[in-house]
This record gives sequence, structure tokens and C-alpha cells, in this order.
Amino acid sequence: MYRHNDVYCIPKNHASATYKGLKVTRSIPSAPQVLTNARIVTMDAGAEMIDRGAVAISGGRIEWVGATLPADYAGWPRQDMGGRLLTPALIDCHTHLVHGGSRAAEFEMRLNGARYEEIARAGGGIVSTVRATRAATEADLIATALPRLDALIAEGVGTVEIKSGYGLDMETELRMLRAARALGRMRDVRVITSFLGAHATPPEWLGRDDAYIDTVCLPALRAAHAEGLVDAVDGFCEGIAFSPEQIARVFAVAKGLGLPVKLHAEQLSHCGGAILAAQMGAISVDHVEYATDADALALARAGTVAVLLPGAFYTLHETRMPPVDAFRAHGVPMAVATDCNPGSSPMTSLLLAMNMAATLFRLTPQEALAGTTVHAARALGLADAGRVAAGCRADLAVWDVETPAELSYRIGFNPLHRRITGASA
Repeated sequence: MYRHNDVYCIPKNHASATYKGLKVTRSIPSAPQVLTNARIVTMDAGAEMIDRGAVAISGGRIEWVGATLPADYAGWPRQDMGGRLLTPALIDCHTHLVHGGSRAAEFEMRLNGARYEEIARAGGGIVSTVRATRAATEADLIATALPRLDALIAEGVGTVEIKSGYGLDMETELRMLRAARALGRMRDVRVITSFLGAHATPPEWLGRDDAYIDTVCLPALRAAHAEGLVDAVDGFCEGIAFSPEQIARVFAVAKGLGLPVKLHAEQLSHCGGAILAAQMGAISVDHVEYATDADALALARAGTVAVLLPGAFYTLHETRMPPVDAFRAHGVPMAVATDCNPGSSPMTSLLLAMNMAATLFRLTPQEALAGTTVHAARALGLADAGRVAAGCRADLAVWDVETPAELSYRIGFNPLHRRITGASA
């Protein structure tokens, strides 16, 4: 390992290192190789598990997957997986991984009965993290985010989405996105960035939401896009945040820049965000506890993914569950993510999010795994991830478990045997 701006980094050509006691492995399948003797869960629609299957990899991409190895790959080096379960590497499609400070005090307040909205209106919540994030340097943001990222990587995560949204000024929003990009260079993981300038109105613009959008949010979005820092644009549509009309203005600019959009919507109340997102072709709508059957139908018609965030539901002591049955009935893909953030979901375990999705929201273990692989990829607009299929990136996870259900079943236990990634291909 080495230090860069007081941040410990794993060199790209090293297989592993230890960061604050946590071993992080790097396995770059650039040379041709075949993984053999694996029980492969491809996550392709209708595909069964391939028992004693094999995966041929070259240049960080999957060339072939199946049961009987073709002669074309007979001479390639082989690695025996020992009959272990092999899945796509997990994808955390909704995180606020980069931020300053902690909100442990608010955790105590909630335990004493304060609600999320009360805390936010009293100057806590998102705004308190804004103060801490504005005071942090880029090196600070990277250094504090790395342990959180490493915890996800250590559970087999190969792709992580990271949002801005705790700066709410031009300088800090750009700093957050630069830090997110740096994390992708410092670890063998794919980082997807989302601009979330429409997260909240900062104190200096209190009561002037529209002026904040025009003067700060939209110029920051354009600047971030010009610098190549943005992969998607997000927003928070809620009574304590922005209205559908205000979000629509942000999304119109995003669309003009050729960027996909996604939305935090229907988390604390029903504000019409899901319908707006569907109308604007959003790749995902996230939280959705207060979504309705009509919302589910609109999302299905738009091809929008519903991202379930059980960590926030759990932390905020919510009781209104997402309409999972309606999503099933209308065929809405459901993704699952940690929503890692300092306030409402201080969680860095995607395996725990899978367990919570099953126990709290009644997803099946198969739905939870799809939610952190193929549907999570779709929620990020990625066609080359979330499946074990020819042409996809060689982002794979090998597990010491008997069945896929064990990934959702255990609590506080990490059965990862090996993570393989094509991030450097």
C-alpha cells in the first residue's frame, strides 16, 4: 500500500492489501483464464443454476459461460472454484458514501421520539451534514469514505453508485464528485456518480428554493458535467425538499445534457414524484414507501426500476412499506441498496440490506439477489453488469455457501470467498 494526500491506496497491480485491519482483495482477470467447477447463478431471465459450470474470461470480460467447455478454451489456464457458488459481483446502486461528519446525535434524538421531519426542520438532517462536508477537504472526504467503500468491497460488491448532495454549493458539490471519481481510481471497483444538487435547500437559501435551483443547482450541474464528473442526475422530491415542478426543471437540464435521471420519491409522503419520474423516463425511483398502485403501473410502463432502501426504513422506524405486491403485479423491477448515508441509513453492508429487504419488505431471497445484481445494474443504466453472461464485465463473486438463499439468510456473516473484477480491463 502507499499514501496519496494522506489516503492509503491499493496499487493497481497488487492483489491485496490491508486498510485499517480490513483485507481488500484485487483480482484482475486481464489474462485469459477459465474458472471451473462452480455452481453458477447467471441472473439471466429464466436461466437455471449451472452446476459444475465454467466461465471463460479475457481482458476483464466474460467470453463464455456454460456447463461443457468448448474446445476453443481447452488450453486456457484454469482455476478450480471447488464447487462454490458463483454470482455476479453485487451492485450497490444507491449510496451517499462521500460526506463529512457524523449524525450520531440525531440517532439519539430519534430514539427519544423525534421524527425525521422534525430534526430536519430544526437544522439537523441533511443540512447538518452539509456543514461538515463543506468544511472537509477533498483528501478528508476520500479518507473517510475509503473504509465505507472497503466494507462494501469486502462483501463482494463490484459496482457502487455515489451521490453528491451534501455540498449544495458549487465548490463542495464538485469536490464531492471529484472525491467519488478518485475512489474509483484508488480501488478496483466501478464507481457511478450521481449529481444530487437538488437534495435540499441550504440555510443561506432558505425560503428561496427556486432561486437556489437557478443560481446554484443548475450551474453546478453544468459545471460538473463539463468536468466529466456526472453519470446521472438525482433529486429529492418530498415535502421537506423539492416539489415535482422544481425537480422537473432540474431534469429538463439533465436531459438536455444527455444525462439519465433518477429520483428519491414517495419516502415520507406521496408527493407525485414517482409519476414525474416515469413521465421523464427515469432509470430509477428510490425509497417509494408511499408509492401507489397507479405509481407502480406508471413505473412499469416507463421501464423504471423501484429501488428499495430498507436501511432507511429501519433506521427511521417507518411503518409504511413499499407496495411490493403492486410492483410484482405490474412487473416493476425491484433493486435493493444500502442507501449508505450518515443520517437515515448509516449502513455499509449490502448483504444486510438483502436480509432486511427479505425480512422487512418480504422479498424472496431470489428477488433480493436480483435486486443487488441484474436489477441494480438496470437502476444505474448498465447493460454490462449484474449478470454472468458473455460480453459482460468479469465482475464476479465466489461464495462459501450452498444456496443463493444463504446470502439473504445470515445476519452479520460474510461468506465471500473471492471477488473477481474487470474494473481495470
